[in-house]
Amino acid sequence: MKKYEFITVHTGKFFGAKSEEHREIIAEYAQKGYRYVGFIPTNMTDYGKIKEMDLVFEIDL
Repeated sequence: MKKYEFITVHTGKFFGAKSEEHREIIAEYAQKGYRYVGFIPTNMTDYGKIKEMDLVFEIDL
């Protein structure tokens, strides 16, 4: 059986250019034994730019 954690990341104006928040979160959860699975966009602009997303992690129970 697996347990999933969803962590919301606010991409903000400059996500991708200078943001490293997602890397820190992935590294933190890796230290806890979780595996990064992927991301789900949860809030987007009318033009398709991602404003918020959930990072998805899993761990075996």
